[in-house]
Amino acid sequence: MSKKNIVIAVLVVLVVVGVGFWMKKQNAESMYSIVYLTTKEVYVGKLTTFPDLQLSDGYILNTVPDATDPKKTNFQLTPMSEALWAPEKGIHLVKDNVVFYGALSDNSSIAKTLAEKGK
Repeated sequence: MSKKNIVIAVLVVLVVVGVGFWMKKQNAESMYSIVYLTTKEVYVGKLTTFPDLQLSDGYILNTVPDATDPKKTNFQLTPMSEALWAPEKGIHLVKDNVVFYGALSDNSSIAKTLAEKGK
């Protein structure tokens, strides 16, 4: 193989890998994920994992007492933009503090609630 063919092959591989990463990032940015931390805080938002864990368009999942039955609790989604420490764009997460994360199913209660809010 000539040097010219090797250079062309390397460029093609780089372009294919670059397009793959770009497509993965675009897909990840359109889906909501849930993140559970070692501090027992739960966040919902658009999660990117490269170059580090970043959560944007996020919500805090809280438990609140039921108004009719104090023995029961309900869940509430609070936008991070309404928190006292409201981030400007999103938050960076330390991997050591993340217990698990994953994409939300379109059928989940949280995804349905976000769809109703127009997010």
